[in-house]
Amino acid sequence: MRFTRVLGAAALLLGLAVSPAAADSSPSASPSDDGGAPTEAGTAFRTATEIEQGQRATANGSAGDYLYWSFPADAGQRPTVKATVRLPGTHAAETWRIDVYDGLRRRQACQYGAQSRTAAAGTSSVELACVLRTVRAWSEPWAYDPLPGTYYIRLTAVNLPTSDLGVPVSAEVRVASKDAGGAAAVDGSLAEPLVPGVAMNSGADEEDSERGAVLSAIEPDDGWSSGWWSDRWVWTGIGGVLAALAGIGGYALTRGAGRPGRVPPGV
Repeated sequence: MRFTRVLGAAALLLGLAVSPAAADSSPSASPSDDGGAPTEAGTAFRTATEIEQGQRATANGSAGDYLYWSFPADAGQRPTVKATVRLPGTHAAETWRIDVYDGLRRRQACQYGAQSRTAAAGTSSVELACVLRTVRAWSEPWAYDPLPGTYYIRLTAVNLPTSDLGVPVSAEVRVASKDAGGAAAVDGSLAEPLVPGVAMNSGADEEDSERGAVLSAIEPDDGWSSGWWSDRWVWTGIGGVLAALAGIGGYALTRGAGRPGRVPPGV
């Protein structure tokens, strides 16, 4: 009976420990109201248009231009960048490419996705995607791991035929992230986000506008949460509870097996 009560208490603790981990497994970015979504893109890193995760941004440009956007990504997130380029009715074969850079202007490799795609002559649109590696809370200085901070999207056409230079196009980009959870946790964290970024800000004063750029104003909805806590601690606690339960069970079994048999009356 005592062992059964201990088992019930351990099961209750296990349920309480799992519940916050399950709550944290939902995607970290949800679609936002596109009423105030940006309708233009920058032409360089310093003039990149800031967008939030879950926000759809559009821009008009010309084939041959470089289009830039920036977005924030925090530790534990695995961002997915998608872009759609709409082309005019008549054009030659064009190859479009999307690249993602971190705050140090280091190009981040895509785990998978159609990062580069060729639109055949007359094709009305082309879709691109880049799924980045999970953003880490800390990394060695020599590593190219993605770290918390601002990331830059660059969309452009490569090997463009001369006949298509300057042809009007329209682009649409969107960024969303999934939370990798404690599986991506590391021992250590950054004191501050990796180079918060430099981008155009519509609320800049006249002096800042003359310089052309100010520090990026966008950060994750819940702030930069890089730190020591992750749901890895929850699973560590669960492991401790299970280990204690196994120890109690083993002790009860060995104690019961070691008791001498009762002597029958009259012997």
